[in-house]
Amino acid sequence: MMIVFVRYNLGPGVAVELQAEASVAELKELVGNQQGVPPQELRVLFAGRELQSSASLQGCDLPEQSTVHVVLPPPGSSSSQLLLLQERLVLGGEKEQDSLTTLDLSSSRLPATSSGLAVILDGAGGRARGEDQGKEQQAAAPKGTRSTFFVYCKRCLSIQSGKLRVRCRSCRQMTLTISRGPSCWDDVLLPGQIHGICQSKDCRGNEAEFYMKCASHPTSEDDVSVALDLILPNIRRVPCIGCTDVMDVVLVFQCSDRHVICLDCFHRYCQSRLNERQFVYNSVIGYSLPCAAGCENSLIKELHHFRILGDDQYGRYLQYGAEECLQSIGGMMCPSPGCGAGLLPPDASRKVECDRQLGCGFVFCRDCREGYHEGPCEILVAPPTGDGSQVSHSCRMMMMVMLKRLT
Repeated sequence: MMIVFVRYNLGPGVAVELQAEASVAELKELVGNQQGVPPQELRVLFAGRELQSSASLQGCDLPEQSTVHVVLPPPGSSSSQLLLLQERLVLGGEKEQDSLTTLDLSSSRLPATSSGLAVILDGAGGRARGEDQGKEQQAAAPKGTRSTFFVYCKRCLSIQSGKLRVRCRSCRQMTLTISRGPSCWDDVLLPGQIHGICQSKDCRGNEAEFYMKCASHPTSEDDVSVALDLILPNIRRVPCIGCTDVMDVVLVFQCSDRHVICLDCFHRYCQSRLNERQFVYNSVIGYSLPCAAGCENSLIKELHHFRILGDDQYGRYLQYGAEECLQSIGGMMCPSPGCGAGLLPPDASRKVECDRQLGCGFVFCRDCREGYHEGPCEILVAPPTGDGSQVSHSCRMMMMVMLKRLT
């Protein structure tokens, strides 16, 4: 037996118990009898596609306790619009993808071979060995490996396996049947890449919005997790650039060589750079790290990847990032021991008072960070440098989180 949650015409989810071998037609008949409508007129939607009546629920890759939408289309409507759209895509060279539950996007991130490993470890002389090793490993990689997505789950407070879902960008309901599945991560992360037809009543939306959910526990429709698009199953068996081991799950830096690092080495890399305060502040991205091999233009854009540090160290990361961001826009941290509240004092004033609601109320000199005094300072602190004209969303979020912790 399996349990699925059924939402009829956007109503509340109702738990339904069925045999795993039951067909979609049986589900339609059950819902039709409950709602007093002809079962043959119903459409069952899941993960961006309409499930065919002849298919079994098990054959539709429907996980336990999934939510399916059952809709009764308006009179005279049909799936012809979607079929025509799919036909145009096929004629134009587009290939319709598998369902979202079996989608594999790893190849769009992983390197074709492991040649980059030899460059880092052995220099130019090791390149040929690395290329041969990569070809052997790629040939030995298991075929048909099921792709896995990874997310940061706010409920689990950890990195977990994820599941990809889609909804209509206009009405934000999971009633959009998409014309094709994503073929790369840009299709998932960037808006306007994939379109379809929304089956919700009175909705004319046609743009797909993809999002992630944690796969380790049942979730409501509003329970959304952050996609960690650089963490992937290592289907090509590429060795880690740090320890050279071949691990099942890795992080792939988006440098030109697509260097691969195992999660243990990535954790050590993040921890050592945090201890040395060697994270890089970027006005657009925030407080981040580049590829461990030092490649250019490789800063990690999704900062939730640093959740791998754990709660305590991630708190340090937020604090250091807020400090760097604050200094870049002319602010400062309260120098009183045990306080550290973020302050943005007026430019012309030497006398700075820490906000009593956020901090400790300490009054100090802007120039030397000592208790406020008249006359020249004995020790001067170098003014912060950096362009404060642009402040990233990530930077603002870091400051908000740190200020909230102080209240």
